[in-house]
Amino acid sequence: MRLLIQRVTEASVTIENKVTAQIAQGLLVFVGIEDTDDISDIEWLSSKLVNLRIFDDEKGVMNRSVLDIDGEVLVVSQFTLHALTAKGNRPSYIKAAKPEISVPLYEIFCQTTAQKLGKTIQTGTFGADMQVALVNNGPVTIWIDSKNRE
Repeated sequence: MRLLIQRVTEASVTIENKVTAQIAQGLLVFVGIEDTDDISDIEWLSSKLVNLRIFDDEKGVMNRSVLDIDGEVLVVSQFTLHALTAKGNRPSYIKAAKPEISVPLYEIFCQTTAQKLGKTIQTGTFGADMQVALVNNGPVTIWIDSKNRE
């Protein structure tokens, strides 16, 4: 399972010209799921996500988590995080899980993250054509892969 995390001052998802999810200060999180992912990936990543100290403290040092600042989280499914680009110019998505695997894992990830955050999170709509708008604060963008826990 892969997360692309962006520290934002605001972010939103629009589907068919209607804003369906929106947050203020917090984290915009793109989630990519592969066939080998399971609950242990979700537990590790959701804990890492809510405790990741990437918000400034009073001294301007990244020392606070989204929990510490009472921030918001917007989670968007994105199978393209598992793009294979080594051969040719057209990415392959063969490692991305099919919906029968990825939808339940995505939903569990969202529920688990909300529980660890202690409040409701915003989400995109799985499989929809979404327009995602954001103001990346910093910019701060972090990539975490549960298969590479260094």
